[in-house]
Order: sequence, then structure tokens, then C-alpha cells
Amino acid sequence: QMADPFLYNTGERSDYGCLGHEVEIEYLKAYICRPSSSTDKAVIVVHDVFGWRFPDIRYIVDLVASHGYITICPDFFKGTKPWTPSDHWVDFPDWMKNHDPMKVDKEADVVLKYLKEQCGAKKIGIVGFSWGGMAVHHLMLKNPQLTAGVSIYGRIIRDSEERYSLLNPTFFIFGEKDHTISLDQVFLLEDKLKQYCKVPYKIKVYPGQVHGFAQLKPEDMNPDDKPYIEEARRDMIDWIKMFV
Repeated sequence: QMADPFLYNTGERSDYGCLGHEVEIEYLKAYICRPSSSTDKAVIVVHDVFGWRFPDIRYIVDLVASHGYITICPDFFKGTKPWTPSDHWVDFPDWMKNHDPMKVDKEADVVLKYLKEQCGAKKIGIVGFSWGGMAVHHLMLKNPQLTAGVSIYGRIIRDSEERYSLLNPTFFIFGEKDHTISLDQVFLLEDKLKQYCKVPYKIKVYPGQVHGFAQLKPEDMNPDDKPYIEEARRDMIDWIKMFV
């Protein structure tokens, strides 16, 4: 029996009426939401295993846009099928092989070019959840065009010391009760960043929270978790505001 590696309880998700619209950028589809006033600041949102159409992630895009950023969530799965709650966990490792969060550089470049040339963005940050959190950690090591990143419960990959030489300010958010990321791993990440990281970084663990806690829509929140969910989202926005 394989422990489910990413899934949080998707339960009976409420529908969500989006504020933005879909666009096509070269070979990628994307969901974009613009703020009410014009701006030259943008944020890329990287979805989790459930893909760019999942209502929770679109809610997050709209939320970030409401703080004054052109916000976009591209389909990092490039039109292939996202993971769904009814898929079987035994197939997950194979699915992951074809959906590697470390292989997002080309898509990130396509979206960065679009934001700069078509949307007039001069400063661009990135936030990602779970699978997307891993992608953000990777991109913050590789792409200097991203002025700040927030990695939200991305599993911690320890393949080399190079994992810690972040190019720009990065904030790591974790839930204390996340069954996919042990607190030992979080403490190790903190140790390594202290040793190797030359830019501002922050790590924060939210009490009692499980994997996936930060992206719930208000009507899907459990009242006990709500203060932590709201705090994590405020912290995410504050980090972006500080550096983007």
C-alpha cells in the first residue's frame, strides 16, 4: 500500500466562478486575471498535480490579482491529463515521471516572455503549491528573471548542495501535519539554507496544518484551520509585496 504522496482531501469542492479568462501563449494554455488598476508587476502561479483548471488554483490566481498583480497560471502539463482524485496511487510514480516539476524551464521562459512583451511586466514573482512548490524551488535556483518566489508545501528534493543556492528571495511554507514532508526535512532545509543561501529566505511551519491547506476556498475551509490558511495567504502576499 503506497501512502498517497500529495493528495489532500478534495472532498465536495464547491464550484468557482472565475474572474479571469483563458489565453493561449505559443503552445501553452493559461488562465490569467488582471487587477483593476494597471501595473508592471506580475505573478506566475504554478498549479499542483490537479492542474491549471482546478477551481482552488483559479481562486488563488484571482486572490493574488486582487492585490494588484497581473496573475497567470499556465498549464505546466502542456495539455496532458492532470492527476485526478479518482486515479490510482499505484500509477502515481509513472505519472510523475511524465510530469517532472524540475522540467518546467521552457514553459517558464515562454510565460516570462509573454508577461514582459504582451503585458508590460517589469518585475515578476512566482508562487507554487505542492507539485508547483517543487517547481518554484527549482526555478528559483535557475531563473534570475524571477524576482521572488513562494514555495508552498513542495516536497523537499535533496539531490545536491546546489538545491540551496537560491538566486532571489524565496519563502517556504509548510504545514506541521503534512504527511508528505517531515519536520526533519524542514529543519534540514533550514540548516542548508543557512549554510549556502546568499539571498533573503524564510521558512514557516503552520501549526496543525495538512498538505494542501493553503489553497482552500473560503467555503471549503474548516473553521479551526481558517486562521492558519488566512495567515499563510497573507504571508505569501506580504513576501511578494516586499520583493516584487
